[in-house]
Amino acid sequence: MHLTRADVNRETPIPRKGTQYIARPLSHMNHAITALSAVRDVLHLAQTAREVKEMIKEKKLKINGRVVRDMREPLLLLSLFEADKRYKVILLSTGRFALEPTKETTRVVKVINKKVLSTKETQINLHDGTNILSSESIKVGDSLEIDLMCKFVRVLPLKEGARVMVNSGRNVGAIGTISRVTKEGFLIKLKDKAVALKQAQVVVI
Repeated sequence: MHLTRADVNRETPIPRKGTQYIARPLSHMNHAITALSAVRDVLHLAQTAREVKEMIKEKKLKINGRVVRDMREPLLLLSLFEADKRYKVILLSTGRFALEPTKETTRVVKVINKKVLSTKETQINLHDGTNILSSESIKVGDSLEIDLMCKFVRVLPLKEGARVMVNSGRNVGAIGTISRVTKEGFLIKLKDKAVALKQAQVVVI
């Protein structure tokens, strides 16, 4: 499946002009870029989809430690991507994704909901589609640090003093600190101002 270039989500950093159709992410269509776009359009490690397919065949690409098998596999905010080296997906002030070189071996994921299973274990559902089981005290809105094997490392609680990234709105891409919790959401202290934001607009990092 493909999208027209005009219908691609705003986060995808592709040139304005080019082929009419763009590969559609296998999931999270509105908040992801494909491995194809990452390699060809952002990192410029290949010029064609055929070349990207060859890299996949040779197992040269990984997302969050897992070998890529389809060039349409999605990269989401804070995903780790391995090609010629390791990169982290970040969000620019323009609202577009970028790939930042990193040596990190863990990634941050936001808790979007929880579910108690029939076994009485708690399943934690994360923003990138990952699910883990945990007995830790974790709340919706918190972030988790997990390794490349999806093993839990630590909780990053959504509370006063937490460092956050703004993921939507006019301050998208900005990094700040929660200075106060309000009934409506949070007061975030940015570099040059303070803004009121809702839980859905921030990710603890």
